[in-house]
Amino acid sequence: MRARDIMTAPVVSVRPGTPVKEAAALLATNGFTALPVVSDDDRLVGIVTEADLMRDRVPRDPRAYCHPLEQLPTTTTTTVGEVMTTAVTAMSPGTDVAVLTKALLDAHQRSMPIVDGSRLVGIVTRRDIVRVIARDDRTIADDVRHRLEIYGGDRRWRVEVHDGMVDIGDEFDDSTDRHVATVLAESVPGVVRATAFAARDEDER
Repeated sequence: MRARDIMTAPVVSVRPGTPVKEAAALLATNGFTALPVVSDDDRLVGIVTEADLMRDRVPRDPRAYCHPLEQLPTTTTTTVGEVMTTAVTAMSPGTDVAVLTKALLDAHQRSMPIVDGSRLVGIVTRRDIVRVIARDDRTIADDVRHRLEIYGGDRRWRVEVHDGMVDIGDEFDDSTDRHVATVLAESVPGVVRATAFAARDEDER
């Protein structure tokens, strides 16, 4: 899979001049954890997270204490541009989702902006990846069959899927075609692994 296969587009984004309260409302309403920040020409210039919006914006409640305590610092920032992170990691639409997933996990990030050059074109979140993993086997099998029929014709392939593992029986005995079939199957969202074999060998498996 490539990032373009699972990314969300168009993307809900904000501008540097967007009020912090408006950005917080977008996060709360949509269940997002972060928002890309773009310039007027849709270039990615930063990202604003829940943590960015929360930091130093919740004052201590004086009613909770009998004696005055040191006040926690509070901020006077009002726009996204004042709190956003400008060192943003982004990837291209053609990025392998396996590479993207590893990057998210290694960096403890929940989302990855997708850019074409510097222009924001999509976003991939952990939820997008989990949604792919959750695809049911019947839907995966239908998608695999469709791709194989386009490549090698109808009724040539036997496809079975269990927990995202795909077995492909080839009515012909062509190792090159089986390799292509494996590659095509493993590009289908939700496929964990694909194995192709000559259908006549099925009884020996």
